[in-house]
Amino acid sequence: MEIKIPVYKPLLSGNEKIYVNECLESTWISSKGKFVNLFEQAFAEYVDVKFATGVCNGTVALHLALIALGVGNDDEVIVPTLTYVASVNAITYTGAKPVFVDSLQDTWQMSAEDIIRKITPKTKAIMCVHLYGHPCDMDAILKIVKDYDLFLIEDCAEAIGTKYKGKHVGGFGDIATFSFYGNKTITTGEGGMVVTNDETLYQRSVHYKGQGLAKYREYWHDVVGYNYRMTNICAAIGLAQLEQVGEILDKKRRIAKRYEESFKATKIQFHSESKDALHSYWMCSILVDTPALRDTLRLSLAEKGIETRPVFYPIHTMPIYSGRYERHKVAENLGWRGINLPSFPGLKTEEVDYIIDCILLFMKEN
Repeated sequence: MEIKIPVYKPLLSGNEKIYVNECLESTWISSKGKFVNLFEQAFAEYVDVKFATGVCNGTVALHLALIALGVGNDDEVIVPTLTYVASVNAITYTGAKPVFVDSLQDTWQMSAEDIIRKITPKTKAIMCVHLYGHPCDMDAILKIVKDYDLFLIEDCAEAIGTKYKGKHVGGFGDIATFSFYGNKTITTGEGGMVVTNDETLYQRSVHYKGQGLAKYREYWHDVVGYNYRMTNICAAIGLAQLEQVGEILDKKRRIAKRYEESFKATKIQFHSESKDALHSYWMCSILVDTPALRDTLRLSLAEKGIETRPVFYPIHTMPIYSGRYERHKVAENLGWRGINLPSFPGLKTEEVDYIIDCILLFMKEN
């Protein structure tokens, strides 16, 4: 059946066209132009960090952050297995080894206890992923990085607007990254951001993202760099999106609360926010009893024109990373039973109610 309600689509109702047309009229459409700096400055202010530099997507933002920290061959980086594959691929790009940890059943975030078990003399950094817009337990993770003298990278690709104890994620670690892909809370089409409070890490990130161009000598390259820059057009869209971020987040939280209230008296478990967390609900996610039920429910919803997604499959189960057999029971349990429901800010109340009714009817019949 034709999809009537997609799992996500961006809200482009602000100054996006005005700012993009300004880029076109000025002819500044590549990585130079006023919107790049304006977006970087506005985003740093929003996240409450000192420095931000725009890049062409969220995956290269992660790679750039790792490179800025000097992560490379023979290093190990601890990362949750329940995440999008880009988190792990970026580690692999550097030559370092990703070391997987399990999740917490209640928040779905990486387990601090499992992090400690996985630390070795080769551990250089921890990459915490604020999965689906819920923050990690930053108090526990910050204690670990302090006790073991490790770097902390925050993967905030799914966590624009997410807070832990009132502080926006991205400002806890040594360096952090965001994604602005088309299905993210705010979008630039393709794009990302590296943020930090450390000026040296910021300067290293800017240096490496611009082909390793020396700061004070034209066309002189003193490191092997990358072409990871953000275009002025993407930044223009991003700035317009950031102007609406409060409205977007409010709409998404209202949708999430409607789902949560509707599933309270059922066997469906909604991914709710925990104490100390402000969940931005990039995705509204649920758990059902079994993997088989998950798949049949998704099929039933698709037949009714409702698109869904499975929760991420744990990376350690994928062929490219399964050379050494591992078990991460909580992550596997979540990955096999979870569903992402439509949660885009333009979703109408009657569409949310239709989705809920379809799910409840299915559960009653099954």
